[in-house]
Amino acid sequence: MSFSNEVRAEIRSSITDKNSRFACLYGMLLFCRHLSREEIVFQSKSSTAADTFSYLFDRVFHSSAERRDSENRGKKLYICEINDFELISRVFEKYRLDENDRYFDQELIPTSGLGMFTAGAFLASGSVNDPAKEYHLEFTATAEKLAEQLVSLLGDIGVTARTAVRRGQYIVYIKGSESIEDTLTFIGAQQCTLELMNVKIYKDVRNKANRIANCDSANIDKVVAAAMKQQEDILLIARTQGLESLSDELREVAELRLDNSGMSLQEIGDSLSEPISRSGVNHRFKKLAKIADEIRKASITDEK
Repeated sequence: MSFSNEVRAEIRSSITDKNSRFACLYGMLLFCRHLSREEIVFQSKSSTAADTFSYLFDRVFHSSAERRDSENRGKKLYICEINDFELISRVFEKYRLDENDRYFDQELIPTSGLGMFTAGAFLASGSVNDPAKEYHLEFTATAEKLAEQLVSLLGDIGVTARTAVRRGQYIVYIKGSESIEDTLTFIGAQQCTLELMNVKIYKDVRNKANRIANCDSANIDKVVAAAMKQQEDILLIARTQGLESLSDELREVAELRLDNSGMSLQEIGDSLSEPISRSGVNHRFKKLAKIADEIRKASITDEK
């Protein structure tokens, strides 16, 4: 499965209530291929995206979109169509759509639903590169105004997005791992965010290790694995309890690791407000790992 499809699948699993269904479908409609009072056509190379459109349309309008599969240059396309005039009129009225001017009416979506609206835009027109190769995420919009609104929406969460024109379409694209991490988290793909972070940690540590002469691959893998595990534990604590729940000494080590994935234990120890030895840093990471393990055990117990 491609990384883009992993993101789509996680988004699909995060649509859990009426408001998120409404917001996500709004994004999918505005960013779909064809939207008019004669017909609505949602088209995707992803069966997950098409399945999600069908599911959302059925739940929001209690009507089915006609589903068919097609091929274009040897690649399968999944298409959902609505041709019923009365049903299309209901869609246009419910979402205040204008076939001659695609734009996002923010009065329709509360602030808490903006992430799911953006998730719908991604399902309809988005893609993200495999982070092991390149950091690049993009959306395609049919209208310049819609693209500009998306840039502004992403800017509100601290993400710098830019626009370009490609084959008559307006492209909203994001470069840089941190901006992509923030975007993925915003649209409900937190596990994919962690996966990207892990890839970045591996890259950072590997690149630093490659600059060190005579460092064998076994040691590199050990350092990478340790750093990835430490950051994974810290992120879990941050998501569930918050880093403010930690003691000052543990929080300082945790924040240093999050900001400096390639740092050695000795470098972390030297960077502390009160420097300590390598073994002292290792002891603190063991305490963080114990806290994270307790959180995992509690989560398993709650599920049972």
